[in-house]
Amino acid sequence: MTEMEQQADASSAEPPAGVFLVIDGIDGAGKSTQVGRLADLVRLAGRTVLQSREPTDGPWGRKIRESAISGRMSPEQERHAFLQDRREHVLTRITPALRRGDVVIVDRYFYSTVAYQGLRGGDTEHLLEQMLAEFPIPDLTLFFDLPVPVALTRISENRGDTPNEFEAKEALTKIRSSFQQMASVCPEVCTIDCSGTADDVTRLIAKALLESQVFGKWPNESVVQGTLVALLAEAAA
Repeated sequence: MTEMEQQADASSAEPPAGVFLVIDGIDGAGKSTQVGRLADLVRLAGRTVLQSREPTDGPWGRKIRESAISGRMSPEQERHAFLQDRREHVLTRITPALRRGDVVIVDRYFYSTVAYQGLRGGDTEHLLEQMLAEFPIPDLTLFFDLPVPVALTRISENRGDTPNEFEAKEALTKIRSSFQQMASVCPEVCTIDCSGTADDVTRLIAKALLESQVFGKWPNESVVQGTLVALLAEAAA
C-alpha cells in the first residue's frame, strides 16, 4: 500500500464530524415535541444522537429549576448559575459527543440566557458577545417563533395553570423581540414559524435541514435527503 493509500484508508476510518443543533425560542412554541422528532430524523441517517436540554439535570441546572419554585435568585446569581451549568454541560457532554462524531441536539442554549436575562435588566448585546466568545456556536439553531397571543393560548391550554412571570404578554413580547434581534445578527440561526400544527413545524424543520450547509456533514446523505424530500412532497400535496 502506498503512503497516499494509507492516508486515504486512515481518513476513511475517522469518525464523521459531529453536528451541533439547537432548538430555542419562546415558551409555547412546541420545542420539546420537535426535539424528539428531530432526533428520530437524524437517527434515520445512521447517526448517534445526544439529546439534551438547558438548564441541565446537573447540580447547577437543578439549582436553577429549584429556584423557580422556592424563590428566584438575584439576576447576578441566576446568570452565574446558568453560566456554570452551561460550562459543565459543554465540558462533560456536548464537546465529548461532538468529538465522537455524534449529532448533539439541545433544547434551549445560550440564546435563552440572553433573552430571559435581558428581561431582568441584563445587557443583551454584551451577554450575546460573551456567549459567542466562550461557548461553541451551533452548526444550526432553529429559532421557534410564533405570535405572542398564540403562545399564551397554548401555554394555558397545555398546562392549565397560571403563567409564570416570563409568560405574561408583556414579558413574552420582549423575549420574542430579543430572539428576533439575535436571529438578525447570528448567521447560524434559522427562524421557524411555529404557528401551524406540529406536523407543519416538522416539515419546516425538514426544509431548513435540507437547505442548510450542515446537511453536507452527514453520512448516508441520500437516506436523509430522501426522507426530507418525502416530507416536503407530502406538505405540498
